[in-house]
Amino acid sequence: MVETLLAADLIDRLLTMIWPFLRVGALLMVAPVLSIDAVTVRIRLAFGFVLTAFVYPFYDWPAIDPTTAAGLLEAFNQVSIGILMGLILQVVVAAIVVGGQTISAAMGLSMASLIDPAVGNVPTIASLLLMVSSLIFLALGGHILLLELLLTSFDYFPIGRGLLSQDAFGHFVAWSSMMFTGGVLLALPIMVILLAVNIGLGVVVRAAPQLNIFAIGLPATILVGMLVFYILMGTMANRMTWLWMQGFEQVRMILGMN
Repeated sequence: MVETLLAADLIDRLLTMIWPFLRVGALLMVAPVLSIDAVTVRIRLAFGFVLTAFVYPFYDWPAIDPTTAAGLLEAFNQVSIGILMGLILQVVVAAIVVGGQTISAAMGLSMASLIDPAVGNVPTIASLLLMVSSLIFLALGGHILLLELLLTSFDYFPIGRGLLSQDAFGHFVAWSSMMFTGGVLLALPIMVILLAVNIGLGVVVRAAPQLNIFAIGLPATILVGMLVFYILMGTMANRMTWLWMQGFEQVRMILGMN
C-alpha cells in the first residue's frame, strides 16, 4: 500500500514538473552562450532538470494531463515562451554577426572566415566580436539576469492560466529589425573611415594611372581598417553592452514586467 502511494505521488509530481521543465528547457536550447555546439544537448537537458528542481518547490503547479488537447496546447505555450525569450537575445547575437560581416567586407577580409561554435562559418572579425560580446554578456551577469527573468516569468505567465498573446510575437518581429540596426551601429564608424580611404585611393589612382589599385588599395584598406578597429574597440564594446541591455529590456516588455 505504501509503495502504491509513493508511486502515485511520484507520478503526480512528474506530471506537474513537466510544465516548468518545458519552459526552462526551451529557453536553454536557444539562449545565448548556452546554445553553442560546445554545450551539448545532454548538458542543457541536465541543467534544465536541475533548474526545474530548484524552481519546483516555490510554486503551486497545476496537474494537467499532457495527453489531452489542453495539455498539448499548454505544452506548446510553455515551449513558445521559452523559445521566444531566447530568440529575443539571439537577435543581439545576429546583430553582432551582421556588424562583423559588414566590417570584414569593408576591410577586404570577407574571405577570411572561421568556424564559430555558436553560429557556424563567419568572417574572422565577426568571430572576434562574438567572443567579445560573449565575455561582455558574462561580465554583465547576463546569465544571472536571464535566470532571474525565467523565474519571474512564472509569476507573470503562470502555467495553465493563459496563453502567450499574439502581441508578444508581433513585438518580437518588430524587435528583430535590431538585427540590422545594431549591425549598422557597430560597423558604421569603420565603414565611414574606410569609405574616405577608398575615395582617397581613387583620387590617387586617377592622378597616377600606372599605379596598381589592387597592389596598393587592399593592403592600405586592411591596415587602416585594423588600426581603426583597434582604436574604436572600446566604443564598440559599449554598443554591444547597450544591445544586450536592450535585449533584456525587450524580454521584460514581452513578459509584461514593465
